[in-house]
Amino acid sequence: MPGVVLCLSLDLITTMDIEKNKENAIAFYKMAYLGNPSKAVELYVGDTYIQHNPHVVDGIQGFIEYFERMQQEYPNKTIEFVRCIGQHDLVALHTHQVWPGNDEYVTMDFFRFDKDGKICEHWDAIQQIPDQLAHSNTMY
Repeated sequence: MPGVVLCLSLDLITTMDIEKNKENAIAFYKMAYLGNPSKAVELYVGDTYIQHNPHVVDGIQGFIEYFERMQQEYPNKTIEFVRCIGQHDLVALHTHQVWPGNDEYVTMDFFRFDKDGKICEHWDAIQQIPDQLAHSNTMY
């Protein structure tokens, strides 16, 4: 019986870490997207930040500069977090973004967390929502 209790405790800890990582991924992305990338990095990023988006310079400073520029150029953009999925050290965010001119986008961002629960790597894909769909499904 003691082994079973230990196993359940480890599962609970893993679940709690995943839930915390999900909360932190959303808070990080929202804070950076809405204009405070330096604070987002301070609170949620570890010593290393590997960037896979080809339009953003790799590293912490590249991330900050990109989101500061986006805030200056597009201060009225909005974001809605449609879903958040966590597995092991990864969190996936599925978002709906509206940019000036009512351009709407679907994004999927993946964040990897280090052993300390800090974001250390990022991948993303973005697709503009077309005016016409070939079906009646939404993009979410």
